[in-house]
Amino acid sequence: MAINGFGMRLRAAIRETAPLCVGIDPSKQLLAKWGLTDDGAGLAAFGRAVLNAVEGLVAVVKPQSAFFERHGSSGVAALEAVCADARGRGVLVVLDGKRGDIGSTSQAYAEAYLREGSPFDADALTATPYLGVAALGPLFDEAMASGRGVFVVARSSNPEGVQLQDALVAEGQDVVGHVLAEVGKINAGSGEPVGPVGVVFGATCDAAPYDLAATQGPILAPGLGAQGATLDDIARRFATCRDRVLPSASRSILATGPDVASMREATSALAAQARAALSAS
Repeated sequence: MAINGFGMRLRAAIRETAPLCVGIDPSKQLLAKWGLTDDGAGLAAFGRAVLNAVEGLVAVVKPQSAFFERHGSSGVAALEAVCADARGRGVLVVLDGKRGDIGSTSQAYAEAYLREGSPFDADALTATPYLGVAALGPLFDEAMASGRGVFVVARSSNPEGVQLQDALVAEGQDVVGHVLAEVGKINAGSGEPVGPVGVVFGATCDAAPYDLAATQGPILAPGLGAQGATLDDIARRFATCRDRVLPSASRSILATGPDVASMREATSALAAQARAALSAS
């Protein structure tokens, strides 16, 4: 186990800046709105502008891999550059790739994203558990060895996900509860106050039926802003683990671009609100 595990590094970053994650989502529509070309160069310029706007204000940025991958090798190169740039500025990177597979394929994903010196050099990776939480073992092992993290999707806000996530697996426990319990077991063995394995739990979703604090890891809560969740909502829904919840906003910040000063002003205001809401007793 690495001495400086991801959970503890994330906690330190939140204390130094704010409990806030900003997405880097260079969609075709946003690139056009910003006057950028829809190619590798445009993606890289988009990423630099977002980093200029949020540096020193937020704990984490979250590049959405799909928006880069659609351009093939030039897009992947731009993604690598954005990740390296962010880490060079001291901003943690959660790469939103939602990977999930078994055996040697899972190990290959671990080496690509989470091994020291890996091409993407992210601080954490999002993953889906629907081939089994245990199948993600290579991701967890590599993350623990390198001081990185994994965020496992537990509850998403999309309506078509509800039928699967609410399905019962054993003794009346639903899939969400099962994922949370499995993550808690992994973090309990990490030996750290905040473990390296987090969960993704939508900010617009009802958290009341679940003991999120028992996961002993960070919680990535997408849905702040454009999707309808407020910081007061998040503070209420995640009241038992406010010190470990990381709200994520994308469209509400990116819509204020391409002017960096405007984005920075919007980010600063939201970061201050996040600190106030999530530090309240």
